Amino acid sequence: MPRKPTPQTTATDVVIDSQAVAQLSDSANALVALTQEQDALVRATAATLGYQLPANATDPDLIQRDISANMRRSVEACLEVGRGLAVLKEACAHGKYLPRLEALGIDPSVAVRFIQAATKFSNAASTQHLIKAIGNQTKLFEMLVLDDEQIEELSLTGQTGELHLDDVAIMSVKELRAAVREERHERQAGEKVRADMSAKLTKLQVQLKKKVVADTDWPDALAPLCEQVAAAGRDFVHAISKLEVARITAFDTGSTLGEEEQAKYEAALKYVADVHATALASARKALDKEELEFGQTLGNFASES
Repeated sequence: MPRKPTPQTTATDVVIDSQAVAQLSDSANALVALTQEQDALVRATAATLGYQLPANATDPDLIQRDISANMRRSVEACLEVGRGLAVLKEACAHGKYLPRLEALGIDPSVAVRFIQAATKFSNAASTQHLIKAIGNQTKLFEMLVLDDEQIEELSLTGQTGELHLDDVAIMSVKELRAAVREERHERQAGEKVRADMSAKLTKLQVQLKKKVVADTDWPDALAPLCEQVAAAGRDFVHAISKLEVARITAFDTGSTLGEEEQAKYEAALKYVADVHATALASARKALDKEELEFGQTLGNFASES
């Protein structure tokens, strides 16, 4: 029996739904735009925290493996874990972050503390010695009680309030916990006192409707204050002039040295420069703090210029 011929499909038999094609194209373009937007957000988060994306990729799988590797390293990698978690959170689609935390074996509340630590200690260059003094993950989490200003002060000057950097290194976790909470309490109490004083002074000014004018009948305790304040001002100016003399001397010394001494001289200059920069930063921070507190308290009584 002869075989029946197979029907041939002609061009006219194919019906193209142009509207469906257009919708698919729009959906694909939207997906590409969304992917690019998320990629940019992930990279921005990584750049802000100083996190090195594995293989320079934003793939959540790679980031998760990198976090897992950091968790197996020394406790000094805790900050890198926190940076990675912050970036992973941005890299994950809605509802996908918590399953990855579960895969890593990290409780969500602990993940939050890792991220907080990474954010608070994001400037690794200026806090490296502080991180070294902290030493372990448990102490790192205890330090989160301090505010950013206290962390910066401790890193810059080696002390914030009664808490010293050297003490942090030798304290037990229990001792550090008590110390940082006490320091935090003292800071909050001081802020409350200044706020209350500022409010009272403002109220007094409103009542008087003018600046308070000092008369000659002063309380005995206030009599020597003017000279004390003036002397403090002279001491401050003198201290700044001593820094200037030290700076000039440092360069004048170099002009008297031979070429064979230049390497040692430049090494010494670097050390002097670091000490000088630290001194300036400490002075600036102290002056800014005093100006702020003066403006909120005694400055309310200063004569208008």
